[in-house]
Amino acid sequence: MADPYTRIAFTDGVRRLQEHYGTRIEHHDRERGDEQPARLGAREARFIAARDTFFMATVSETGWPYVQHRGGPPGFLKVLGATTLGYADFRGNLQYVSMGNLGHDGRVALFLIDFRQKLRLKVLGHARFVDLGQASTELVQQIDLGNYFAEVERAVLIEVAAFEWNCPRHITPRYTGDEVRALVEPLQARIAELERQLAARDRDGEAPGG
Repeated sequence: MADPYTRIAFTDGVRRLQEHYGTRIEHHDRERGDEQPARLGAREARFIAARDTFFMATVSETGWPYVQHRGGPPGFLKVLGATTLGYADFRGNLQYVSMGNLGHDGRVALFLIDFRQKLRLKVLGHARFVDLGQASTELVQQIDLGNYFAEVERAVLIEVAAFEWNCPRHITPRYTGDEVRALVEPLQARIAELERQLAARDRDGEAPGG
């Protein structure tokens, strides 16, 4: 079955470069047969649910690509169905460049990365936004983030056209503050316990290590 990602990403110019660099044969099988729909599975859902940030590219009316960061609590980008993503769009710098671009061309590219595990996922899709005052109660509930502090202006819905897992090469492992705390807390607890043991020995008049 043909991968929909190849239909979108492998243009004639891309195929010519694959031929030129000798990699065309590696990708040819992915284009053979009837195209299968791009349906997000359990692996994609777990990965997306753990992310607290992603980057979204849109295209302006003048043809320029524009990349915008989106962040929030883990799982703020929600899998609403096998082919649908959604997220609460917060009040930001008030430029509305991404939203303006979507009014012209709904095509988007999302880039999600897990620096700690050196994993990355690319998603291609068609996006539209709904101002919060015009959103249905069901949609508001679907994108709800509980007590998160940001002011939500709209909901953004993305119909997934294709996705691709990227290779882990050249990803430098990085850790969030929460991840660092989770790793350090057991060490801090062990240090505190050893300090208590040393203090007890000192009170009892026993030299450390005796």
